[in-house]
Amino acid sequence: MIEADTVRLLRECGAGVEMGVSSIDSVMDYVQAKPFQNRLTHCKREHDQLKQEIDALLNQYHDDGKKANPMAKGMSWMKTNMKMMTDRSDASIASLMTDGCNMGVKSLNQYLNQYQAASERSKDIAKRLIHLEEQLTQDIREYL
Repeated sequence: MIEADTVRLLRECGAGVEMGVSSIDSVMDYVQAKPFQNRLTHCKREHDQLKQEIDALLNQYHDDGKKANPMAKGMSWMKTNMKMMTDRSDASIASLMTDGCNMGVKSLNQYLNQYQAASERSKDIAKRLIHLEEQLTQDIREYL
């Protein structure tokens, strides 16, 4: 049970990281404030580091991981592009990013509760990802 829950939690974390990076990439060209750009760049780098850690652990379990849900990714892409067509302000981008982070935090907490038998290392990764998302929402509040 520990191994199964560990793999499942790591898969969800990997998919969450993928969604986060994709979201950052989709808005980066529109961000006007340099400190906002820098914060997103830093956050993306931290996501990439977590992804490497997740992939290494999944590899130990001989698992390829999980891709982000194509439907969720498509809906996110549509919402972002529709919003950017009508309002390219940093406030609009901060709102989109905050919504995405909040959804990620909610999902990751649900997975932590669901996969309670997961290894402490995988739980730590999930908690670090949650903290990263929560920190980003705090850091960009000034742009809302």
